[in-house]
Amino acid sequence: MRLFHFSDDPDIAIFEPRSVRIPSIRPAGREWLNGPLVWAIDGEHDFMYLFPRDCPRILIWATPETPETERRQWLGDFRAAAYVERHWLERLKAETIHRYEMPAEDFEDLGDTGMWVSRERVIPIERIAISRLDQEFAPRGVELRVVDGLRPLKGLWNTSLHVSGIRLRNARDWE
Repeated sequence: MRLFHFSDDPDIAIFEPRSVRIPSIRPAGREWLNGPLVWAIDGEHDFMYLFPRDCPRILIWATPETPETERRQWLGDFRAAAYVERHWLERLKAETIHRYEMPAEDFEDLGDTGMWVSRERVIPIERIAISRLDQEFAPRGVELRVVDGLRPLKGLWNTSLHVSGIRLRNARDWE
């Protein structure tokens, strides 16, 4: 398995554990996830981070419980979809981010959509620059969907799909 960390910083030699900037409400016994950690994502879910850091987005894919009709309705022939506000499209085309490959043996699986953490400092294996982010989705079987606003998609959380919202506090129309 390959693990990655995405950053706009091209010069990270060592990842030091750090606390999240904005703590989340965690289930009892999992509060430690707001503490000092190094985060990574597995290769199957790396499309979730092919965005400029502060870009709000909604990502969806089918779960084993998703009926075929609902999967076809929302995903068509794609394995996943990524929704982004229209005004972010130029930044997706223009910005470069850096994908750091991390040594998998240093991480523990959170059992949460490809998320892994390390409580220790981590030295990355390699770094590659990725530009033209808008062109990175289709080769991964993910459809990039550009919408005027993300708020009309709130109903997705009432489907059987897996739905992840990232940086939604930065969306223009999110409340």
